[in-house]
Amino acid sequence: MKNGNESHPNQLPPFMRNGRLRRILVFIAILVIYSVVVSFLYNFAMGVTISIISVVGLIYTITAMNVMGSETNRYINDLSYRIHRGEQEALLEMPLGMLVYDDDQRIEWVNPALQQYFGQENILGKPLVEVDEQLSGVIANFDPEEEDPVINWRDHRFSVLVQKAYNTAYLLDITKYVEIQEQYEDERIVVGQVFLDNYDEITQSLTDQEISNLSNYVTNELATWSQKFGMYLKQVDDDHFFLLAYAKSLDAIEADKFSVLDSVRESTSKQNFPLTLSMGISYGDDDLNHLADQAQTNLDLALGRGGDQVVVKSLDGQARFYGGKTNPMEKRTRVRARMISQALNELMKESDQVFVQGHTRPDMDSLGACLGIRRIAEMNGQTCWIVLDKEQMHSDIQRLLEAIQEYPEIEDAIITPEEALEKATDTSLLIMVDHSKPSISISEALYERLSDRTVIIDHHRRGEEFPENPMLVYIEPYASSTCELITEMFEYQPHEGEPINKLEATAMLTGIFIDTHSFAMRTGTRTFDAASYLRSAGADSIEMQSFMKENIDSYMARNHLISLVDFFKPKMALIVGEDNVEYDSVTAAQACDSLLSMSGVDAGFIITRRPDNLIGISARSTGAINVQIIMEAMGGGGHLSSGATQLADLSVEEARDMLLETITDIEHNNNSED
Repeated sequence: MKNGNESHPNQLPPFMRNGRLRRILVFIAILVIYSVVVSFLYNFAMGVTISIISVVGLIYTITAMNVMGSETNRYINDLSYRIHRGEQEALLEMPLGMLVYDDDQRIEWVNPALQQYFGQENILGKPLVEVDEQLSGVIANFDPEEEDPVINWRDHRFSVLVQKAYNTAYLLDITKYVEIQEQYEDERIVVGQVFLDNYDEITQSLTDQEISNLSNYVTNELATWSQKFGMYLKQVDDDHFFLLAYAKSLDAIEADKFSVLDSVRESTSKQNFPLTLSMGISYGDDDLNHLADQAQTNLDLALGRGGDQVVVKSLDGQARFYGGKTNPMEKRTRVRARMISQALNELMKESDQVFVQGHTRPDMDSLGACLGIRRIAEMNGQTCWIVLDKEQMHSDIQRLLEAIQEYPEIEDAIITPEEALEKATDTSLLIMVDHSKPSISISEALYERLSDRTVIIDHHRRGEEFPENPMLVYIEPYASSTCELITEMFEYQPHEGEPINKLEATAMLTGIFIDTHSFAMRTGTRTFDAASYLRSAGADSIEMQSFMKENIDSYMARNHLISLVDFFKPKMALIVGEDNVEYDSVTAAQACDSLLSMSGVDAGFIITRRPDNLIGISARSTGAINVQIIMEAMGGGGHLSSGATQLADLSVEEARDMLLETITDIEHNNNSED
């Protein structure tokens, strides 16, 4: 215990409570004493004088230090009070909500900024889960590593911070800033291109009054649609409109599934003028030039897929497709075929050599198209190499290659992908036939070598994967086959060159015959015109039959697959092969084709394991069911009535479950749209 006579620190003069002032005073005192002693030793009178001055100065110094110490203490006390009061007022008045709870999550204290969201309810001492279950869950599940966690609570948006070590939660109301951000996102510019797919073809046979009525109907329908969703629409040409909108409007029309496509198609069909729309819409960039270019690219993609659909895509995002539920109408004219043919001839003449390649595991349409391009190049005085990987060929292609041995000039023109890479130069021309995806080319490396000097000729709907800078694109999804497209080009070739020979004509006619299922599907007048031309050029029907003959193994495998058929939905048939048995893709496709000949089947699917260990799914339809949309949802593509995809790292049963789930989701979306 302290002695009773011991002075308490608070009883000392103010300046003595300050250590620095005490040390200064001791120093001054020592200096004064020393000065007085020295003065007395030197002179008594001077010593008395110095003593008086020193005492007066010491008294003044002590008084000044005492005042200074008092003022300092008063300032510190006042500052401490203000800080403490500021802390209390901050907790009570700051706009940041604060909640303190105990270890049992009972509310110990909330500041007024947070209390206002509870109204007049007395919440102190109550379990948080009883007061507000949502807030209790947010605090209990708070993850400190999550950046800027934002919650929607009581019709407000909050940024949340929970200090679990101190049982304290902070909620900052950021509703205003979120609304500003949402408004910014909602008001970002969207640019669109709207095109009337077959306007020119339909109006050719109409009177001026009928054309005017049709144009007025379409314009009024589009204007009503654009006004409904708050968009700006401007007609640029008879068959072309420009669209400007906000992102909020785009969300609304996507939720509406672009129903204007269906309304225009159905109304014009009832008037016997079946007109369809295609749109390309872009968003997500502040540069209008970039948006306009992307919108045009999206429109090209929609048209390349056959029209009657919408492609929505940002500059660096994934494309979203709407529509495309009907078979594309035959819109190409002989004028277009002539223009494409002339452009191709010019490109060939400007090149030192030509390479042509189809897709991996080529079929008769792919190889027949290659033979047709080689003949066109020969007719234009150019050397053309057919790039072919002879491994894992189907029996019909093997028989065609055997027949080619009787034509040394053609056989010598067939080279491997490795040889093609060695021969390719910067002025060579690459023609991709029967496909437009570089990833499924026979030689993707050759495409990469000649990516800036590439021509595409295909009859499949264009997919999202597409060469960046093709020199010429001829994609006609309504054509029966690529061989049909190339056959039409022979009419516009120089007559000085040697014409198509018997083998080439037979191979190309076989390609058309197989792709149309013996002229039963996807045929038009142009298909029969092409077949007639090839027949007159020497195509041999007997040799066609020999090309299409199956070996006994393929025949037995196809029949075995057909025996596994199961009807999993009304008018849908499915074949699932064994997981431990590999089936050739052509054999599987033929088995799938056979399903459509069964009564009551509108769509058929087959799932098999391929020789490359991938799971292959082929889909066929009479046209009543759009199998292209189903295959695209699974990463593949094709036509409305024909599609396929390949899946990796799955069993056939897992692929079956994935297919059924995809079909169910698409049916659900279609029902929701209706």
